[in-house]
Order: sequence, then C-alpha cells, then structure tokens
Amino acid sequence: MQRSPQQAGPESRTPPSAPSTTPTPAWAAADCSAAEPIGGLQEYYYELCMEKSQEIKPFILHILQEVDEEIEKGLVGITLNVAGNCHLMPVERVTGEDFWILCRILKNNPCINGLDVRYNLISDVGASYAAKLLQKQHNLIYLNLMFNDIGPEGGELIAKALHKNTTLKHLRMTGNKIENKGGMFFAAMLQINSSLEKLDVGDCDLGMQSVIAFATVLTQNQTIKGLNLNRPILYGEQEESTVHLGHMLKENQCLVELHMCKHDIKNCGMKQLCDALYLNRSLRYLDVSCNKITQDGMVCLADVLKSNTTLEVIDLSFNRIENAGANYLSDALASHNRTLKALSVVSNNIEGEGLVALSQSMKTNPTLSNIYIWGNKFDEATRVAYSDLIHMGRLKSDNTDVEPFVVDGHVYLAEVSNGLKRHFYWTPGYGEACSPSSNAGFTLVPVGQYL
Repeated sequence: MQRSPQQAGPESRTPPSAPSTTPTPAWAAADCSAAEPIGGLQEYYYELCMEKSQEIKPFILHILQEVDEEIEKGLVGITLNVAGNCHLMPVERVTGEDFWILCRILKNNPCINGLDVRYNLISDVGASYAAKLLQKQHNLIYLNLMFNDIGPEGGELIAKALHKNTTLKHLRMTGNKIENKGGMFFAAMLQINSSLEKLDVGDCDLGMQSVIAFATVLTQNQTIKGLNLNRPILYGEQEESTVHLGHMLKENQCLVELHMCKHDIKNCGMKQLCDALYLNRSLRYLDVSCNKITQDGMVCLADVLKSNTTLEVIDLSFNRIENAGANYLSDALASHNRTLKALSVVSNNIEGEGLVALSQSMKTNPTLSNIYIWGNKFDEATRVAYSDLIHMGRLKSDNTDVEPFVVDGHVYLAEVSNGLKRHFYWTPGYGEACSPSSNAGFTLVPVGQYL
C-alpha cells in the first residue's frame, strides 16, 4: 500500500518506522500539551493540519464530522473509528503523523473513550504517540491498534506506558509483529497494571518464552478477564506452552475468555488443558480452533464436560475430531452437561453419524443453543436432522451456520454467515457490524463492550 503524498516541508516527512530512539519531531515535542480549542473536532483537525503543513485527509474529516454531530446530541462514550479497511468510501491510511494529530484531538475530550485505528500504517512512530496518549488521556478505555505495522520497539513503548495507566480496559495489538521481545514487555506489564481487563496479542509472532511469561504472570494477575494468544511462533513437539497455560488455569480464578488458536495443540496438550479445567471455576469461553486435536482429545474434553459447570462456549473449529469425537461430546451433552451454550465443530471431518448424534443431544439438552457444523460431510440423515431442529424451533436460524432448503423433494443445507467470531478480523460493509448471530461467542460471554 503506497503512502499518501505529503506536502513539502521538513515537518511533513515520515519519520523512520522502527527504532524507539528516533528523535521526536520538534513540532510534536509538546505532544498533547495544548489546550482544547473552542469549536468542533473537525475544525480543530483542519487547524492542526494547516499549522503543521500536514495533508488534510477527507476520510478523517468525514469521521470527525460524524463525531461532532454525536457530541452535539449529547452522546458520551463515543468511539472514534478511523479503521483503514473501510470499503464504503475512499480511505487514505493513517500514518504516524496523522496519529499524532488524532492524539491532540483526543486530549481531554470527555465525550470520546474509544479509539479504533485498525489496518492503518502508524508503525513504531505512531506507537510512540499512542504511548504518550495512554499516559495523558484519562478517559480512554478502548484502544484498537490491530495490523498497524508496529514492531518490538513500538510494543515496548506501549507496554511501558501501561505501567501507570489506570483507565484502559481493552487493548488490541492483533497482527503487529512485536515478536518475543515485545511480548515479554507486555507480560511484565501485567505484573504492574491493575486495570486492563482484555488483551489481544494474537498473530503477533510471540515466541515460546513470552507465551510462558504470560502463563506465569496470570497465575497472580486477578484483573485480566480476556486473553488472546493466537498463533505464536513455536518450535518443538513437546507442547510446552500448553503445559504452562494448563498450570495457569489451575491457579487463575479470574480469566473468563482464552484464545489458543494455532498453538499446534495435539491430544497430549488437550489432556493438559482438560486436567486444569477440572479445577478451574472461572473460564467460560475456550478457543482451541485450528489445532491438531483428534478423537482422543475429545475423550478428555467429554469427561470434563460431565462435571464442569462454568464453560459456556467451546470452539473446536478446524481440528479433526471425526465421528468418534463427536459421539463422545454428544454423550456428555445429552446426559450430563447443562451449562454449555455454544459449540463449534466446523471443518472437523465429521460424517453423518457424528453430526446426527450432536443433533440428537440438542433434543435432550435444553441449554445448548448454538451449534456450528459447516465444513463437515453432510449426508441425507444429517440434512434432515438439522432441518427438523430448525423447523421445530429447537435450533434458531441465527444460532447455526446452516440453512435448509428443498430441491426436488430432497433437503439440502446452505452455509449462512453466522458463527462464534465471524467479525473478529473484519467488519461487514453493510448491516450490523457487531451482529450477535455472527459473533455469538462474544455475545454469550461478553468481556467488555468490544470484540
């Protein structure tokens, strides 16, 4: 993606995008020290751009105009959404210099408590301004920096800024390659920070050392309720990360939501987690999708479900539990468990026998309301079974990812865009951005007001 051309002048040049030792431009040294001007945010943005010879971006102007209108209506708790992946209008990605101006605008504005700048180009330069914002803006409770080309140095600055921050509740660093070094700083931050409730460091190229550090810190931290550790860079076959996270779950009685997608978890690792779940009384949402769990791992999980009374959402998508694994789960759900509300077995190589067994368990289990089965092998019995569940009202159409239709007297199933976390990485171009049917996991187990 090419950067937008800047107007001439030394102030408008893009600073180097990596090292934290990069000198701060003279015009930004004052950071957010200026007083909030009289007038709307749109007018203030225009004035700042003119003052610093910065290019005025129509997309940001448009967003600020909408926020001004919301403020005039007396609304509070507004999230400034400047996402760079909006397809409904031309978007020029936000750079580090643009982000500095946004920080100035947010300074001491009591109506705005959220900032979403996902899919932009703020880099480590913008991360340094984000760190200063966290130190000086005392209304911000939500900050989304996902996929912004922030590296280890930028991650270090943000993590250290959170040592003294007491207001931020939810931080998304998803997709920024802060690597093992940056991950270690965030883990260390959790030893000090006592306000952050939800942290997303998925797809950040964390290493084994930082994953273990998170597990170790969370044996003591009693504030974090949601943690995303998706897709670390792990080596070896010993599943050491799963062992440490299992130990953490035995000790931690505060964590509600845990994402361990793409951790290379096999049956041995699943057993480690299940052993911990016998003792854990807080976890309600467990995501172990995109791993290497088979039917043997389901023996352990089914046994846990017979006694566990806290798990409400389990995501097993993109594993390989097959018919036998589905049968183990259906037996536990039919005769013992009465707390699980949502189960995803998308793309698990399950055939008709296992899928029908799961549908039968819903007839005797009044609690299980959401089930997602697309990507498996449907036969006639499967299609009829789920069609009957939907038509009799036992399975609501918004609570599954299939929809029945009839052709020449035969029932078929079509895929619909429902799931546990459909809009985790993106939002639709139309319709409701946080639709409960597309993000059922976060609707059933809400940890904060954002995904």
